[in-house]
Amino acid sequence: MNINVMTFNIHHGKGTDKKLDLERIGETILHSGADIIGLNEVDKEFSSRSEFMDQAQQIADYCQMEYAFGPAITISGKGKGEVRQYGSAILTRFPIVQSENYPFDFLPRIVEDRALLEVIIHIEGQNFAVYTTHLSLAPFLHGKQTEFILNQLRQQQYPSIILGDWNMKPYSSSWRLVSEQLIDTWVDHHSQSDQGYTYPSDRPRMKLDYIFTTEEFTVLMTKVLKSNAEASDHLPLFATLQLPGSKFTQ
Repeated sequence: MNINVMTFNIHHGKGTDKKLDLERIGETILHSGADIIGLNEVDKEFSSRSEFMDQAQQIADYCQMEYAFGPAITISGKGKGEVRQYGSAILTRFPIVQSENYPFDFLPRIVEDRALLEVIIHIEGQNFAVYTTHLSLAPFLHGKQTEFILNQLRQQQYPSIILGDWNMKPYSSSWRLVSEQLIDTWVDHHSQSDQGYTYPSDRPRMKLDYIFTTEEFTVLMTKVLKSNAEASDHLPLFATLQLPGSKFTQ
């Protein structure tokens, strides 16, 4: 069985035309045919910039998918019970067995908080782990966050897919550290001169978004989706994967 996966930084639903449009995000997902989607920069009743919407729920409802949300930032408001959150989400056509969010609490809050969202999903009698994250631009924090993710994966019993905006360059020292343990699905199918730029969406010249897997998967295809470039300041990255064999069946 093959599955389609996608990672997409949605910029809280605000496109390059400055319009807030979650339906456009949903249409991008549906048109892609993705079965599992990692979303970054997702608001949950966060502020007026996203009209205080629960964006993960709205997009999941539009696409008729299950979802999990993992906050990186949580702010308690002045009103009773008021909580504002911002982070990442995973949408999937497959059943979610469990989910866990891991905030990166390495230092006092001096820069934007980040987190790692993990879900266990069930496909064809097998369990798989899917992660999404959005790493810091600060080199020290980026390194600590990367170490945390790799350590989590070493302890994971299920074949794993890791999605997200890693804020790193291909073939950099950070990338090499990750690729020693994981498969970069883009590099697996493209030459070093074709780096799969995803940012900025109107004139891509940087690769910030990645799909990594553990070795059990076979990468069949990867591509950058450019059909709806106005939807966000990032372009989605897409891959088709062949699931591992029956030896991992639960």
